[in-house]
Amino acid sequence: MNGVDVAALETAVETISKEPDAGMFTFRAETEWEDALKSVTTIDEFDQAGETIHTREFTLRGDEPEQILGERTAPNAVELLLGALGSCLSVGYAASAAHMGIELDDLRFEMEGDVDLRGFLGISEDVRPGYESITCTVYVDADASEAELAELREHVEATSPLMDVIANEVPVETRLVAE
Repeated sequence: MNGVDVAALETAVETISKEPDAGMFTFRAETEWEDALKSVTTIDEFDQAGETIHTREFTLRGDEPEQILGERTAPNAVELLLGALGSCLSVGYAASAAHMGIELDDLRFEMEGDVDLRGFLGISEDVRPGYESITCTVYVDADASEAELAELREHVEATSPLMDVIANEVPVETRLVAE
């Protein structure tokens, strides 16, 4: 249903319930500065239950709009975050709807966020450098009642990794290595 193998999903839930280590993942990304405000991020492996899984390599490019001294050859990091949120919610809605027996006919997300560059540029300590707010509008066409869709939304938002990362403080450790 919805392109999701519900039996495989249920098997994964059962397996991870019995063997929590099977649900332990470490994801990686490596970003390299190219020139000016451009960067390229490579993603090609992750760990599951302590085992490294080599996969297809993905490349994400980053740049800034001309208005922020870039060349607009790619989205900037805060735009990529909105895209990552939409992708995460899409996965959550498709899988959870399938598990709930809800057939999706159409699903899309519109995200927008407000950033005040005075924080990023260090002009004002009273302004945070990141998003001040994010708005996500979900458009869904499905064979479900409003109550079922509300339950779906509540479940997806409560279990979305990106909603959690954005809404809650996540410890970030940085290290600087001079080469």
